Amino acid sequence: MAETRWTFGVEPLPESLEFASLTRTVTGLVLSLEARHESLDRLVAALRSAEAELRRLVPANPAPRVGANATAAEGRVYVDHARDIGAFNPCFPLYEIRVDGDRASGTVAFPIAYEGPPGIVHGGFLAVFFDSVIQHHNCEVGMAGKTTALTVNYRRPTPLLTELQFEVERSVAERRITSTARLIAGGVVLCDAQMHAVAGNLAQLPPVSPRRVGA
Repeated sequence: MAETRWTFGVEPLPESLEFASLTRTVTGLVLSLEARHESLDRLVAALRSAEAELRRLVPANPAPRVGANATAAEGRVYVDHARDIGAFNPCFPLYEIRVDGDRASGTVAFPIAYEGPPGIVHGGFLAVFFDSVIQHHNCEVGMAGKTTALTVNYRRPTPLLTELQFEVERSVAERRITSTARLIAGGVVLCDAQMHAVAGNLAQLPPVSPRRVGA
């Protein structure tokens, strides 16, 4: 039985969701350009301007305001990484997941931004994907914790721009979580993973500072 839905950190800004989606898409378009174009020059100039403006708005100290640092005068806000990280961070993949107790399943499609060999997903992003969906599953059922080991077996190349299916199963014994996951295309297993984690206690998580409105 789930203890409660696991969260640790603040919700992302609504604008960051649109930013992540656009950044992921635009990255793929830029990587697909055949020749230099003035639109890319304009984009780079706009990003340089945005960088300068945003740098003035964020804390100078990049350390997250968590634990002993939660009440510090400096430091940045920490956004919850329990689930759907790709929705606000374009460095993480997007996926759809359905949780049913100790089992979960869903779909994922990797865009061009995650390419390694031609037309194939980079293996490092597959490891990030498995880590993300397995811990999402753990957080959703209310018992999660620090990853102690993650093993990925690459069986067949994973294609880009293709809807794939995944399955996750977990078991818990003496506060140790073991999860196995598979990434599948047309009934064929492309890669699989096993993760071990130490179950944490939600009530004992360190404090996290909320956003400082008007800061």
